[in-house]
Amino acid sequence: MKGEDTKKHFFFDSFKIALYGNILNIDVMIKASNGKSLKALKVFKEALGYLKEDALTTINANTEGRKFTALDFTWVLTVPAIWDSSAKQFMREAAIQAGIVTATTQHHLIIALEPEAASVWCKKLPADGFITKNHDGASLDECPGTKYIVVDCGGGTIDMTVHEVINKGALKELHKASGNDLGGQTVDRKFKEFLREIFSHGVWDEYEENYPSEVQRIMYDFMYLKQVDDEIQMVCPYNLGKLAQKRQEIEKFFESVQGVSWDEGSIKISKERLRSFFAESLKGITDSVREILKTKLQIEYILLVGGYAESQILRQHVIDQFGDQCKVLCPFRPQEAIVKGAVTFGRNPGLVASRKSAYTYGFAICEGFDESKHKEEKKYTAEAGELCCDIFRKLVTEGDDVGWNETKTHTLYPGEPHQMTAYFTFYRTLKQNPVYVDEDEVEKVASFPVDLPDISGGMNRKVRLEIRFGSTEITATGIDVTSGLQQTIKIDFMTKA
Repeated sequence: MKGEDTKKHFFFDSFKIALYGNILNIDVMIKASNGKSLKALKVFKEALGYLKEDALTTINANTEGRKFTALDFTWVLTVPAIWDSSAKQFMREAAIQAGIVTATTQHHLIIALEPEAASVWCKKLPADGFITKNHDGASLDECPGTKYIVVDCGGGTIDMTVHEVINKGALKELHKASGNDLGGQTVDRKFKEFLREIFSHGVWDEYEENYPSEVQRIMYDFMYLKQVDDEIQMVCPYNLGKLAQKRQEIEKFFESVQGVSWDEGSIKISKERLRSFFAESLKGITDSVREILKTKLQIEYILLVGGYAESQILRQHVIDQFGDQCKVLCPFRPQEAIVKGAVTFGRNPGLVASRKSAYTYGFAICEGFDESKHKEEKKYTAEAGELCCDIFRKLVTEGDDVGWNETKTHTLYPGEPHQMTAYFTFYRTLKQNPVYVDEDEVEKVASFPVDLPDISGGMNRKVRLEIRFGSTEITATGIDVTSGLQQTIKIDFMTKA
């Protein structure tokens, strides 16, 4: 598209990063390259819908007339492990709207964490499945007790998890997911700033506005150029050269900028200047890995995966920084490790046997008021007597190991003899032992009702709460023991707009 055309359309580049570091709601907006905004859910729905249709078209072209629909499959959707729970839920909602699953067939959509998926794949690779040559033993899943960091080097995020291989090749998470937003797009951004520095006096800005598709082509080509650790050369697009020549001789743009030269229609960038584009991102990776190694978990390997791990500069930097402490491995085609591992994980989610809880989770309860331990302002008078409300009943503590299929069960009783609905309200915090749900740094994340239609037992009726934490999403079930009625939800982490 040309200048005016582009202003009528929405173009979203690297939009997945919009979900990082934010607690989301279904109405959150993201900005397109032309400055217009659109609901993020619409953008993700269209992207996922396209992938779904493309997959089904490919499958149906190869199944001799048998027609498959989305409902015939279990789908696995990968997300960064460091995303907030609301972002994972946002992706589930987008998948539902894209027709991948329906509200009633959600169990056919598995959310896989990207570094976990890569870990599942890499642990079974033989020594010759890795680019680097410092692994000469058996596959990792044949060596119980082996500990390693998976560094998923994506475009937007650097996403890390730490695993130990346990019996039968299953994995135990040793350190909760960590990382940052300094992925490969940080390098791309530095490169684009560099082009703006060369083509000064507004030349680059005019080019970007009038020839946005050419800018995309430059950035696409750079994706491959940044994989090498050497001087690189790129042909200067005709329209960029034409705009520059209007201001001054094109060679003059290069005279005051270090590490670059003009060579008969090509832009030559030195190895040192190319490396400088990586500096901020590599520092982010180094700092995050160093924080994990400080925990003295006796890590043996660092596995580099994701598309950005194709970069020789990145791989060599990690070897230089940590090669004396760990063996650094990178599988051939490191981006595919995530996709292939996701398929394996989808078939057997129990491969990740336990995870670290990212938060302390609990729910609000009332109990008999005790002036020796309860705040006076929390006292509440009910039919049953004086109660203390807003007490944080802990389900799991931040940093606890939680088995992938482990369920926490609590038995509760109505606060009133004629109560016909029990409301469960869930909270999370980084505190280890909160007392009340309205303390600082304690946030409400979800609530749901359970019907209690039979009130004949008064307050002597049991309500059972079952919470499943160990999966990539948290599921809650409330059961009225008297009637057998139950309500199950995936806990809703998205804020209401």
